Amino acid sequence: MGSCIICGTSVDGRICELHEEDVVFEFRGTQPDELTPGRYYRGTVDGYAEFGVFVDIGDHVTGLLHKSELDQRLDSLDWDAGDTVFVQVKGVRDNGNIDLGWSIRQDESSFRGTLVDDPEADTEYLAEEDEAGNAHGGATDGSPPASAESEAGTDDGVGDTGATGSAKPAEAEADAGAGNASGESEKAGESAPRAGAVAAQTEDRPARAGSVDDRSEGAEAAAGEPETAETPETEDGDDAGPVDGTPTFEQVTVDSLADRVGERVRVEGELVTARQTSGPTVFELRDETGTVDCAAFEEAGVRAYPEAGEGDIVRLEGEVERRRGELQVETEGLVVLEDEERDTVTGRMNEAMLQRARPDEVDPLAADPAVESALEGVRDAATAVRRAVLEGRPVIVRHSATADGYLAGVALERATLPLVREHNTGADAEYHYFDRRPLEGSVYDMDDATGDVTDMLSNRARHDEQFPLFVFLAAGGTAESQDALDLLGVYGARRVLVDEQEVDADITETVDVLATPDEGETTATALAATLAAHVNGDTREELRHLPAVSFWAETPEAYGDLASEAGCDPEETTRMREAVALEAYYQSYEDKRELVADLLYGEGDLVEHVSEQFRERMSAEVETAEANIGTREVGGETVLVLDTDAYTHRYEFPPDRLLLDELHRRHREEAAALFGVGTDEAFIRGDVDVRTLVERAHEDAPEAGLDARGAREGRVEFLAGEPEAAQEALLAALAESL
Repeated sequence: MGSCIICGTSVDGRICELHEEDVVFEFRGTQPDELTPGRYYRGTVDGYAEFGVFVDIGDHVTGLLHKSELDQRLDSLDWDAGDTVFVQVKGVRDNGNIDLGWSIRQDESSFRGTLVDDPEADTEYLAEEDEAGNAHGGATDGSPPASAESEAGTDDGVGDTGATGSAKPAEAEADAGAGNASGESEKAGESAPRAGAVAAQTEDRPARAGSVDDRSEGAEAAAGEPETAETPETEDGDDAGPVDGTPTFEQVTVDSLADRVGERVRVEGELVTARQTSGPTVFELRDETGTVDCAAFEEAGVRAYPEAGEGDIVRLEGEVERRRGELQVETEGLVVLEDEERDTVTGRMNEAMLQRARPDEVDPLAADPAVESALEGVRDAATAVRRAVLEGRPVIVRHSATADGYLAGVALERATLPLVREHNTGADAEYHYFDRRPLEGSVYDMDDATGDVTDMLSNRARHDEQFPLFVFLAAGGTAESQDALDLLGVYGARRVLVDEQEVDADITETVDVLATPDEGETTATALAATLAAHVNGDTREELRHLPAVSFWAETPEAYGDLASEAGCDPEETTRMREAVALEAYYQSYEDKRELVADLLYGEGDLVEHVSEQFRERMSAEVETAEANIGTREVGGETVLVLDTDAYTHRYEFPPDRLLLDELHRRHREEAAALFGVGTDEAFIRGDVDVRTLVERAHEDAPEAGLDARGAREGRVEFLAGEPEAAQEALLAALAESL
């Protein structure tokens, strides 16, 4: 029996049940099931994931602090890898996964006591008793308990459990039993310097780039002497290296490493990331065939090869090993390449990646002159998307929050996600490496770009993430997007623009890849579906009905037939279009990935339910608008005029632009144009060039502040204080344009 360190109550241990939450524990065990749920433990930040923070509680035990447990947003945490944190063990699952909870006390002084939890000794004791020695059976010289010595004496420097504390793999045990390669005996509690093993992931824990399990007690050989490497031997027993025993390194590519476990190799490529852990430095190296993690150990927590950083082209030498199913290279040498050597490797990598990423020529989904005239640009755009996936680079798709915009984005999404899943093993890879971010209109402005740049810089700083590839679908093609696109370019982020309309000349020079038709008219979805078929031909069948869904007026016969082959008759494609248009309006900045997929690929009941809402709301709004439309004779032509502030329900579906589109379709035979005007904006529907219209109107009403910022949607902005002047100037200019 002992007494509670806080209240003195007699207990079996050192803390009573009443005060257990007032004490923080230092865990000395090696298995998850040795933890006590409900207790607070001191831990170390191991790394971030999209869904939370991984925290090391012991040498070989890691738990997940899910973001739902935090009292603040995950991206607002200022923890870095290696920082000390305090967490509560909420539970340990049967598979060894540890669920952690947030502690409001993030300073040890906030707890009323500190105890060491030593499962091997089956006791808890004060930290000062550990230093004193014999209060718990330890030595008086401050050395670790016998259990720790036993473990360290058989460990090879690599953690004996996986990321969630699972048992040591057989090969690690064999390594440990082999002892020191030089044949010298090890001191108790020390081991050969095999630190830097990259932790494998269990099926229940997503992979984390650069995750390292280097938490063994020993990281150095006896007396600080490095382990002497043995010269590899060939199958017949002959030494592979020179007579003097100097190891040799064969030049290989990453894709061949699986067949070279145990061999010393040389690999040339680019350093994608360089991450410093509490043990080794972990480099992720990519060559023309793939990527591999390389662990380099200088000393615990000290940056190895500080001259080498992200983006450098290097020559790396080391031994190939497999730890918990994952390949890694134990780095023995690393040199940053310069000048001709760098150019040679870079050229080889670029050429190989280009060949690997470039798709074969693909026929358009259906006969469409506009799409056919853009095929060369479409293939270049597909190459950029495929290359981003192969490089582990996120793909960010920007499109307007319209039915056509969403359908175009979904087409590329359906093609890209299978490739993302194929090349990334993480459970959340399809959400992490592909993202659709709708825009309110077709202009990509500084507000949008600032948000994107902030996200990508944060993801690089916190997760070693590469800058994404940005794909603009029927968005960003006008001069109003110039500044925002330039901001992305400052950071070297590549920009792909796919647009069914003519793009402004300055934008053509700004983006890296451009795909636009040279002739004819089509929709963004028709163009994006052809792009998607180039990205992933296996999804061609899933794309067949999407172009037909995107046409509000007459659907081209070729796309109608294609939709029929996919099992969608004209009535069904109409319902899909209406349903997507309704859902695109609500929460317009969200991609609504699963919901939109259900509308386009799910059961018909959902489509009918949502499209019925579309028809009811559109019908009611059209009825109100038509009762209040006025007419003006402009230049000998009839123009319909609607006060959108007075005769529409603002902030309700349908939005003004969608309502005016519908009114224009209904009345286009009787009127040359439709003019909708509100407090500070106007919409023009008709065969007019809105930019030219605004230039002319500005001459008559310079005080109105007319701006063709939304010209592609037929939208004009002006000062709220000059609505009458703006309206009359626009109508006068319209007379010259009709």
